[in-house]
Amino acid sequence: MASSETTSSSAVAISPLTAEELTLTVKWSGKEYTVRVCGDDTVGELKRRICEVTNVLPKRQKLLYPKVASKLADDSTLLSEIPLKASLKMTMIGTVEDDIIVDQAESPEVIDDFELGQDEVVDIKDKEVNKQKLRRRIEQCKIELRNPCRQGKKLLVLDIDYTLFDHRSTAENPLQLMRPYLHEFLTAVYAEYDIIIWSATSMKWVELKMGQLGVLNNPNYKITALLDHSGMITVQSDTRGVFDCKPLGLIWAHFPEHYSAKNTIMFDDLRRNFVMNPQNGLTIKPFRKAHANRDSDQELVKLTQYLLAIAELSDLSVLDHRSWESFNEDSFKRRRHA
Repeated sequence: MASSETTSSSAVAISPLTAEELTLTVKWSGKEYTVRVCGDDTVGELKRRICEVTNVLPKRQKLLYPKVASKLADDSTLLSEIPLKASLKMTMIGTVEDDIIVDQAESPEVIDDFELGQDEVVDIKDKEVNKQKLRRRIEQCKIELRNPCRQGKKLLVLDIDYTLFDHRSTAENPLQLMRPYLHEFLTAVYAEYDIIIWSATSMKWVELKMGQLGVLNNPNYKITALLDHSGMITVQSDTRGVFDCKPLGLIWAHFPEHYSAKNTIMFDDLRRNFVMNPQNGLTIKPFRKAHANRDSDQELVKLTQYLLAIAELSDLSVLDHRSWESFNEDSFKRRRHA
């Protein structure tokens, strides 16, 4: 995302371009940047865009604007609901955490996941405003490859918190909070799948935790790329309000010769995260209370069997991943050819 420097004073000047798009001039720490958001984006999305150019994490930002301070305090508020004027300036107060790793336990925990009706899911993923957000994210968010994409391999996209790691429990060694059989799982599926890690947290957190768990430099498998919160988009549900999600179209657009809806599967403990690609998502059982459950948790063992069983299929999007535990390859093939 391009940036330009001008005068000092920390502020954000906003000027509307269209009914759906806003151009924001962000002044912070003596520098000035230009970012773009949509009128149907949320305050949380605004903070994410500001984070991309200032490195001030969204949770560390405080936005001040005449007469609308209460709305700016709610990350779910749509920007179209705030009477922003180009003639006024919005002040941003925040601190960069260049040298500080902040414990993610400070972040609010999402426990109330929800199931959206099929019609509403279709409406969300097909809504033009969400497609526009995805196109904008594709332009803005660059994916840095840690290892090359491999020809002919399918793609496995993995969440971190409660999927691979219990981030709420405490331990002297992070390995005590790692989900059982993680390395065995990644080693086995790497034979058939490229692996991308996508967390709703910051890249600093992603790199720290994956490094501590020995995932980034394991000799038995390689991680293709890491993604953080900056790759997510905000969508709105008629019944559940505003929330963030992880659009796989971001990855597909950057690597169309390797990945598509037909060869991608995504694991996350929050089903809302794959609302833009419901046919590609598998809701994994959350790994919580590691000290009590690490001797009994077999989720990755069973999912290894499932991933290897479906690896030869030409189109993963036709599967119902909600029934993955009862998947039988032979009966599936018979149904497909019936």
